[in-house]
Amino acid sequence: MHVDEVHTDAALVRRLLERQFPDWAALPIVPIEPTGTDNALYRLGDDRVVRMPRIHWAAGGVEKEQRWLPKLAPSLPQPIPVPLAMGEPGEGYPWRWSVCRWLPGRDATREPLDLAAAALDLARFLRALRAIDASEGPPPGRHNAFRGVPLAVRDASTRRSLEQLGGALAGERAINAWRTALEAPEWRHGGVWIHGDLYPANLLGAQRRISAVIDFGCVGVGDPACDMLVAWSLLDERTRPTFRDVLGVDLATWARGRGWALSAAVNALAYYSDDTNPVLVASARRMLDQVLSDGAH
Repeated sequence: MHVDEVHTDAALVRRLLERQFPDWAALPIVPIEPTGTDNALYRLGDDRVVRMPRIHWAAGGVEKEQRWLPKLAPSLPQPIPVPLAMGEPGEGYPWRWSVCRWLPGRDATREPLDLAAAALDLARFLRALRAIDASEGPPPGRHNAFRGVPLAVRDASTRRSLEQLGGALAGERAINAWRTALEAPEWRHGGVWIHGDLYPANLLGAQRRISAVIDFGCVGVGDPACDMLVAWSLLDERTRPTFRDVLGVDLATWARGRGWALSAAVNALAYYSDDTNPVLVASARRMLDQVLSDGAH
């Protein structure tokens, strides 16, 4: 998926467990497909999952998740991953890695959801996340792919992606949508907790409801507009208004959120392909279509 990613497999996980967590070493280890973009996942027995960064920019997320997820989880209405242990580098693997509690459900790229219910669930989840004291939380940076920064920070990379994709996009419509988003006023309040990566693949569903929110590698404190991305990555024109009203999103944040969705979509389409990450590419195409068929208001 990445030119310089680190290879992992079940045999490596077994060796690491044998040396560092021998009580778990005899449990079945099953690779989880589709694999994550930044982390490889392996189900460990019935109730655990091993999460291993596969690329250098994801390596710092392990310590961050170990510190912050146990503090966030009690205040949130849906379950999130709970770290059980942190592994150290070894057996040729260069970074720390996590063992977390297994959360049941299938990701929302494969589990059909009731989108009307999902709009409510997501709005309530983000409202609860934003209400948690963020005074000591990590500001945007490399650790979370700069999620939560002012939208203008993404201008150069977004324009490069638009230029690279060229005729594969709706041309002027995409450029005009990006310009409109950049015109929205910046976030003038203190930073709040953000998930930072609310793609359908990071939402688990069961019985057509959202059963958990996973992959907090981009968690941090900043402008909440980046979490509005889910309004276009998962929801549709019928359910977006409910999400916006229940969460209480102001006009400027909604406009910036539409810009985040467009930027995330075109950057993903410029980097990944149907060969390297077909799930994310399909999600990005769908999100871009939703952005371009929807106005900023």
